[in-house]
Amino acid sequence: MSYIDEIKATRAELRTLYRTIPAATEGFSQLSAAVKDNGPLSVKEKEYVALGMAVALRCEPCINFHVEALMKAGATREELGDVLAMAIQMGGGPTLMYSAAALACWDELAAAKE
Repeated sequence: MSYIDEIKATRAELRTLYRTIPAATEGFSQLSAAVKDNGPLSVKEKEYVALGMAVALRCEPCINFHVEALMKAGATREELGDVLAMAIQMGGGPTLMYSAAALACWDELAAAKE
């Protein structure tokens, strides 16, 4: 499955989850908005932190979402590579593998925009 298809499938699964447990998921949505809309860091910087966490925690759907969000926030492939290099330095071999997936996701999403 392509990264674009994986993102679509995850969004569909999340819509079902949000309908099933709306109070809990609304709380999570409010937390997410509060974090992104406040503080001294830009959305792009916050998304880089989130991507680093997603890679370190090995959450493939999270990686895909945060790569997509970084593109929307104006990130560059070079910046992405720098963040992934730092994640690899901190996380070792497993992080190397998930970083490769993050870069592949970026490349697919970028190619789809062309």
